[in-house]
Amino acid sequence: MAGALLCPEDCRLRNVPSLADVGRMGQILASLGVKLERNGDILDINAQEIKQSQAPYELVSQLRASFFVMGPMLARLGVARVPLPGGCAIGARPVDLHVRGLQAMGADVQIEHGIVNAYVSGSNRRLKGAHIYLDYPSVGATETLMMAATLADGETTLENAAQEPEVIDLANFCQAMGARIQGAGTKKIIIDGLPRLHSVDYHIIPDRIEAGTFLVAGAITHSELSLSPVVPDHLTAVISKLRSIGAKVIAESPNCLRIIGGETITPTDIETLPYPGFPTDMQAPFMALLTLSEGDSMITETVYENRMGHVAELNRMGADIRVKGNHALVRGVPILSGAPVVGTDLRASAALVLAGLAAEGKTIIKGLQHLDRGYENLDLKLQKLGAKILRFDGERDPATEEVSASIANVAG
Repeated sequence: MAGALLCPEDCRLRNVPSLADVGRMGQILASLGVKLERNGDILDINAQEIKQSQAPYELVSQLRASFFVMGPMLARLGVARVPLPGGCAIGARPVDLHVRGLQAMGADVQIEHGIVNAYVSGSNRRLKGAHIYLDYPSVGATETLMMAATLADGETTLENAAQEPEVIDLANFCQAMGARIQGAGTKKIIIDGLPRLHSVDYHIIPDRIEAGTFLVAGAITHSELSLSPVVPDHLTAVISKLRSIGAKVIAESPNCLRIIGGETITPTDIETLPYPGFPTDMQAPFMALLTLSEGDSMITETVYENRMGHVAELNRMGADIRVKGNHALVRGVPILSGAPVVGTDLRASAALVLAGLAAEGKTIIKGLQHLDRGYENLDLKLQKLGAKILRFDGERDPATEEVSASIANVAG
């Protein structure tokens, strides 16, 4: 959606989920003067007339991904003002890599009163191609600088770039608009800047983390599920760990996976790493799975420093998890027990839903505003798979006598 700012013509995105983050990003683009029209999973975007170069704080503060407008706006207009982003409280995630990269491309960047002010001087107001080495393979920095470079004057090289499938998808999207990008998906990306990009009709890849969440749902409930459409190559690390804990994962077709949960769950050790390593977004769901393993597992989180908020809530359900620094020792228990719990971030909320599916009795989960950021109708999809799950939104929940958004899971 942010990449559509690069193009002064119509952009059509297909396979766009109905998520809270998508809605917020739409509000941010609309505040800049972009026209958006939604029809099912199709989103039409026209950024021909960008009326202002400053994104509003009240929207940016709710969504970290909103900072993605910085690169395209600066490349297109020669000026951009974006507040420092907010979003999930799972770590610092500073924007220094983004800023240093834009500075290398000739931008003057100042951070004052919580706002990143950037502009390009010169007669044509265009960024200049540059050689940029990223100290860390940040997805956000890679995507921001790649988008900015598509309209820069000259060639830009990104070294130690992130290799996630989403980086490749964004590069393919920009290429469909005419951008010249080579090497996306490797550690070295080369972009040959152009003065202008053109209209596009583009189909976005399936969400590998949503797919991974459903695979874990099959494993934790010892069930058999088929998932489609998925890209199995995007789930290599997740599939490998699922097989190591005793589940069978079968590729039924190029875009369909079937999981057959094992009778027992074997313990395993996990270390989160940038792609193609084990994804940090699957750490919490896998922790929920390993609480029911027959032995001890060690989970090491190396990507974000505050991503263990789900531990206390899983322990409320009878799990035996101890945290020291960025390590969590998960001692498997025979059963989990339903309990009232609160999701502290997006993937923590998903982990609690998975734990509730396998727990004995009723689990009531609050904090669904986090879940809605990354899952569309998760409760309805699980219902269709046979889960006993009900959602209460702003209604008086008879189980708690409180008015709130919550999900009640009842193991069947």
